[in-house]
Amino acid sequence: MKLIDNKDIHDPAINLALEEYCVRNFDMENEMYLLFYINDPSIIIGKHQNTIEEINKDYVDKNGIKVVRRISGGGAVYHDRGNLNFSFITKYSPEFFHNFEKFTRPVVETLNSMGVKAELGGRNDITVDGRKISGNAQFTNLKSMFSHGTLLLDSRIEDVVQALNVKADKIESKGVKSVRSRVANISEFLKEKISIEDFRQKIIDMVFKEFDTLPVVNLSDAQWIEVMKLSETKYRTWEWNYGRSPEFNIKKVNRFNFGQIDARIFVKDGKIQNIKFFGDFLGYGDSEDIEKLLTGSNYKEEEISGLLDDIDLKYYFGNISKKDFTNFICN
Repeated sequence: MKLIDNKDIHDPAINLALEEYCVRNFDMENEMYLLFYINDPSIIIGKHQNTIEEINKDYVDKNGIKVVRRISGGGAVYHDRGNLNFSFITKYSPEFFHNFEKFTRPVVETLNSMGVKAELGGRNDITVDGRKISGNAQFTNLKSMFSHGTLLLDSRIEDVVQALNVKADKIESKGVKSVRSRVANISEFLKEKISIEDFRQKIIDMVFKEFDTLPVVNLSDAQWIEVMKLSETKYRTWEWNYGRSPEFNIKKVNRFNFGQIDARIFVKDGKIQNIKFFGDFLGYGDSEDIEKLLTGSNYKEEEISGLLDDIDLKYYFGNISKKDFTNFICN
């Protein structure tokens, strides 16, 4: 395991570009990496989400909150200087993917050592007394992968509440009344205050406790040039962060145990002219593959089912059968 130095950068576009650059370019054959970053106030949108429906745009614009899409699935999260983000970057393994327990274990152990009774709960959250202090997601290109998460140490919870449009069905599925009652800062459970830098150091000490000296990776100037280029050409663009919502005349929405799928379908003369999937599901394939496959087909369950015969829907969405998926689309 090696620690990647992000130069204490707080720009979310640069930090997400750094994370993507590392997972795509670092040698993962015999090494694992850990990256930390702390962002300025921002909303980080899941790869599959419809940005404009996830944010309170008036509040975001008024308060200068940046909106940036990440390459992993899951839901939208709020970042600020009171939130610590961690990312374990490693070689891809089916054993590691969807295994949030493996990557959150040192974080949970650190919190437990601080007197915080944290545990992994739900599909991808770390909770204390049923309240969420961390959300986690993963990305893979089937060669390498990362598992990353947030840690709300001392974030402005009111900004979390105001900046995000959290859907009612998600709140209801959690069995709670509101985001405000579901989300908590770690500081609420600490006897003494701690700075976010000292908190980061405690996790580092836990992860690298077997090392005599801390192994740190410093990117070269050439590598930083590539990171900055990626941040400008992707993470600062409207096309990536927002994108255009498609024309549709049918909307299908359902919350499954792995997350919500929101299908926007434009059907004309009985054929699918356009289809787009949104949601906070944690599948790691590009749902555009399924969209292209179904475009032009008859809007009939039997035909759609036939097109999906050789498709691993779990790769794209989560643990859903072909029967349940076609029933969702067509009924």
